[in-house]
Amino acid sequence: MTTDPSRPPPAPFLRVVRGEPTPEETAALVAVLTARARAARAAGDEQAPGPPSGWRDRSRLLGLPPAPGPGAWRAAYRPR
Repeated sequence: MTTDPSRPPPAPFLRVVRGEPTPEETAALVAVLTARARAARAAGDEQAPGPPSGWRDRSRLLGLPPAPGPGAWRAAYRPR
């Protein structure tokens, strides 16, 4: 593998913050993370957001704009 000296080295995939894991422990962690990523990809669950919850959906607070016609002035004020 030839490295280009003008390119900076890539960022590390994992970084040990505390402790000194053995190479076997690091390999086990990488294997578990890889297996979870493959299982999620196979299931089609790529962190896709689901439909918004009714509790969090704020569109119901917006209401509909008043339509022109008889009683429009009353409908504009009266909550639904």
